[in-house]
Amino acid sequence: MNLNALDLNLVRVLDALLREKSVTRAGEQIGLSQPAVSAALNRLRHALNDQLFVRRGNDMVPTPRAESLAEPVRAALREIERAFQPATDFDPARLERTFTLMGADFFSMLLMPPFAARIAAVAPGISFRFLDSAIGDVSKLLQEDRIDLALERPLEVAEWVSSVALFGSPFAIIAAKDNGALGQAGIVEGEEVPLELFCALPHALRSIDGSMSGFTDDALGRMGRTRRVTLALPHFQAVALAVAGGPYLAAVPTQFAVAAAKSLPLGIYRAPISIPSPAVRMYWHARRDDEPPHCWIREQILDEVGKLGFKDWDDPSSAHPAV
Repeated sequence: MNLNALDLNLVRVLDALLREKSVTRAGEQIGLSQPAVSAALNRLRHALNDQLFVRRGNDMVPTPRAESLAEPVRAALREIERAFQPATDFDPARLERTFTLMGADFFSMLLMPPFAARIAAVAPGISFRFLDSAIGDVSKLLQEDRIDLALERPLEVAEWVSSVALFGSPFAIIAAKDNGALGQAGIVEGEEVPLELFCALPHALRSIDGSMSGFTDDALGRMGRTRRVTLALPHFQAVALAVAGGPYLAAVPTQFAVAAAKSLPLGIYRAPISIPSPAVRMYWHARRDDEPPHCWIREQILDEVGKLGFKDWDDPSSAHPAV
């Protein structure tokens, strides 16, 4: 093909269309009007002799040719960005960038408000988007640059995904302050819920995929016991609301239990079993390992987690984290 028919803006448009699958959303991402994006797409179609995208409902579906260009185009744009990056020292105060994070509502509730306020004070040009864990596979989202960071439990990820442990998250049991069954049994806040009662009462569970079991059930299964999970909800906050107004028990991260009990009529109790609490980790693409803005934002997250008192873990594998 004739390279004179292409310019960098066309490559940027193609990358945005491959990400967003929409002329309107692609234009919003790169600051172009819808007519300008449509005109650029027509030029790309002519230059590459391929339709590139076909309309299906409200979305633009890439052709096989377009799909084959996705990663090479992203890689080329990253190299161009790196080549033209100023050689001066990185200054957060001058950075204009949106970081996209993904994780449970645990983080959007407890971490993001103080963290975003802290960053705004020193780097007002930085914006944040926080996406729910349920949106998809972490490795794929990182590869496609749809997210910058994921804050998740230990996951199986691609070999090119870097990570560092953030904190341990031991479980506590929450119940409504006026839970009748616990009251009749004489169990007060801070005490252990007896195993028989724990297994007999209905439980609520945070589940992003609809599963009706979790770490607690694994621990009970090793003892030959089961519990009654009668409500599975996709968010911790929804679980806390259901527990506060219903007959349920729920095993939730201790940090979340303490925060939720400040605004909801919840009591916090100890579980009658040892529930595994793997360290929550921060994941990112290895190509960002040495990128100054990315390094800086990871360092700020680690520091904020420490200030919030979450770091109660001991992960030998993270003795020298690549932050």
